[in-house]
Amino acid sequence: MIGGFMVDGSQDKPILIRALGPSLAGRGVSSPLADPFLELYDSTGALIAQNDSWTSLPPGSVPTDLEPGDPAESVIAQTIAPGNYTAVVSGVNGVSGKALVELYDLAPGDSRVLNMSTRGQVGANDDVMIGGFIVGGTDPSTVLMRAIGPSLATHGVEGVLADPVMELHNGDGSLIYQNDNWRSTQETDIVKTTVAPTNDKEAAILVTLQPGGYTAVVRGANATAGVALIEIYALDKPE
Repeated sequence: MIGGFMVDGSQDKPILIRALGPSLAGRGVSSPLADPFLELYDSTGALIAQNDSWTSLPPGSVPTDLEPGDPAESVIAQTIAPGNYTAVVSGVNGVSGKALVELYDLAPGDSRVLNMSTRGQVGANDDVMIGGFIVGGTDPSTVLMRAIGPSLATHGVEGVLADPVMELHNGDGSLIYQNDNWRSTQETDIVKTTVAPTNDKEAAILVTLQPGGYTAVVRGANATAGVALIEIYALDKPE
């Protein structure tokens, strides 16, 4: 599983990335990844940090409220310069299973996490890919969410999700927006963002959200499966 993100601004940014697997079983997730391994790469493709077990880190590296629930889970706590980064989650010794990769901004300020993306396998029916995010601060924020599938084939990705559908749920789980083909509802406004999907079957939602937690869900139309990319862009510029 691959998670990409961008840090925008003029200052270095302290971030924390978690790769969770075993503790997901306590949340009702079937077949969790037993032993996740986490790597962080910069925009040149250079490996800048990696971790297998978060308990191997020096004491105090992980804030108490962000300590994973299982010692086999992984954490990278790093201060990074503005730029593009990629977090990769794999299974130790080639094991497979469901995992969760999380990115935390430990010091919001002049620099910020501008966008996040995760590529993974979308299964049939309810075996969906889920991306959660938090709108911080006190003011509403405009975000663009994309579910990319067919166009991944042009980047050499095999077995892509042919027709992704995207849902947006609020903090209590209620469905507040849904889109199948991005041109069907908000085409003009999405084009103006300059980051519209390149395939008409891909999905996108452009919305202004109040501060709080939200969940973007990607599934395949007609219960299809395949590899997809979920992306979340913060469009508002910091004051």
